[in-house]
Amino acid sequence: MTDLPYLPASTSPKVLSETLAEHGAAIVEDVLSAQETADLRAELSPFVEATDMGRDDFTGRYTRRTGALAARSQACRDLIMHDLILKSAETFLKPYTERIQLHLTQVIAIGPGQKRQELHRDRLAWGGYIPREIEPQFNTIWAVTDFTEENGATCLVPGSNKWDDSRGVDKSELRFAEMKAGSVLVYSGSVIHGGGANRSEDVRMGLNITYTLGWLRQEENQYLSCPPHIAKDLDPDLRALLGYQMGSYALGYFTPPLPAGEGPESVPPEALFGEKTDGWGADLYAAVSGRVRGSLSK
Repeated sequence: MTDLPYLPASTSPKVLSETLAEHGAAIVEDVLSAQETADLRAELSPFVEATDMGRDDFTGRYTRRTGALAARSQACRDLIMHDLILKSAETFLKPYTERIQLHLTQVIAIGPGQKRQELHRDRLAWGGYIPREIEPQFNTIWAVTDFTEENGATCLVPGSNKWDDSRGVDKSELRFAEMKAGSVLVYSGSVIHGGGANRSEDVRMGLNITYTLGWLRQEENQYLSCPPHIAKDLDPDLRALLGYQMGSYALGYFTPPLPAGEGPESVPPEALFGEKTDGWGADLYAAVSGRVRGSLSK
């Protein structure tokens, strides 16, 4: 049996990355102050309350899942770019990619009466086609409220990131990510886990922010969740993480939707925001962004 490691907020990206590689999961305690956590909860709650319950047993019939957080929440934007987490994600995923990208943003609010989610590996979002020696994800769940076994703390199996797919889980191997609000659970895409059953009378709220390899399809389509007319006002580093950058030399360029001959035939995504200085970037941004605004307002 393997216990779930608990690390201090002063942990280095190297140590966190190594712990994740060894155990598949870890909790970093007290990363946010009580005030920061309260502000995060207050900012997210209106969006959560307006969200419908899950549509099936896996998403949770008493669970609300709220996305598009890069577009909606400044507090979430700050956490996406959190120095320890982002550097740890880059360190952990570096062996398999030139650049990483934001994979998913989602508040998971587990309500009273919700049963335990089916245990799974998040890497199966790609259908099991990624070779096991490649780790595709660096995942986080920020505790917006306290996580306890009673209220639905995420349950997981430390060490299962190294298991063969055919190995089953014994109940004694399950651990619960119990942590105070302001702490963060970090786990790999290969570790077996699932949302816990909520036997309390309170809602357990967690903020799921996930990073992945720059050459994979994102679970949340960031270009639709945070389209250009919103992304243009974001920090360029965050915008790049959303996917408005080249994934490598030949991944992600586009042809501007202009009449032939009125613009370059292919440009990197940054050109949409006038970030290139070779003479046409700003004009191209004005032309393309105007059309984007017009099409989205119809």
